[in-house]
Amino acid sequence: MPLPDRTLSVAPMLDWTDRFERYFLRLISRHVLLYTEMITTGALLHGDRERLLAFDPAEHPVAVQLGGSDPAALAACARICEAWGYDEINLNLGCPSDRVQSGRFGACLMAEPALVADCIGAMTGAVGIPVTLKTRIGIDHLDSYAVLAGLVEQVAAAGCTSFIVHARKAWLRGLSPKENRDIPPLQYDRVYRLKQDFPSLEIVINGGIRTLDQAEEHLKQVDGVMMGREVYHNPWILAQADRRFYGDGHPVPSRHEVLEQLLPFVERELEQGVRLHRISRHILGLFQGRPGARAWRRYLSEHAHLEGAGPGVIRRAAALVPS
Repeated sequence: MPLPDRTLSVAPMLDWTDRFERYFLRLISRHVLLYTEMITTGALLHGDRERLLAFDPAEHPVAVQLGGSDPAALAACARICEAWGYDEINLNLGCPSDRVQSGRFGACLMAEPALVADCIGAMTGAVGIPVTLKTRIGIDHLDSYAVLAGLVEQVAAAGCTSFIVHARKAWLRGLSPKENRDIPPLQYDRVYRLKQDFPSLEIVINGGIRTLDQAEEHLKQVDGVMMGREVYHNPWILAQADRRFYGDGHPVPSRHEVLEQLLPFVERELEQGVRLHRISRHILGLFQGRPGARAWRRYLSEHAHLEGAGPGVIRRAAALVPS
């Protein structure tokens, strides 16, 4: 099965890229590839699959990210995700948190490339949809280009043809996950070199990319760009993505029109017992940089969590921003 078009994608981000955020972003861009939060194999095999995997069909193309290191468990989870209708399954080799390390998955697996290859091989053998890998450029003192290239070579031999590479190493000792997103220096040249050395593989670059202009520059060197925190805090950055990267010149709705399109979804979710703030927290950045943005954020923050809060809260908040 062909890979989804990953010219531009939004990174999996814990506590951020849930189904409410993804539905909202899809109203801004029809084509950008969206990712779930990371889901561990244990949670998926033994937990509430409806809560973990449910998504709206409007979210397509949408990929699920898994965390784990047991090939059999990952294969079982891959089959479950395929049955739920996801377009791609991604294995996390980038998260540096202590909790993730104690579970033997995430960035620490960069030290075990043979195991990662076994995991990828089990997953690709279990499903017909694409299986991809998201990794750092290195960990701790295993941070040479040779280590990274060796990992890619082994995993590619196991059936993975697409690699998303966060262009920072991770320090598993001494830095928090937050510090690991900022302190290790970005080394984009390492990712560019991967594409040069493995031209038949799809290489997607991630880390510190904040504008579509920057994304366009990276695309001269690699196959795709993954953006993360900037999209969450300033989602309107995606408004021109379809035209610039996918040749889709459909009329771009205004921010207020996006909210009007979101409201029926909000109403349906509230009827199912979802509290408004679970959705509204994701739209706080919609008017970033616009007059009235602060009033918009304040009104939502003060009213969306109240008992009985409904779509009217969003309408009243939007009225504080000139159209």
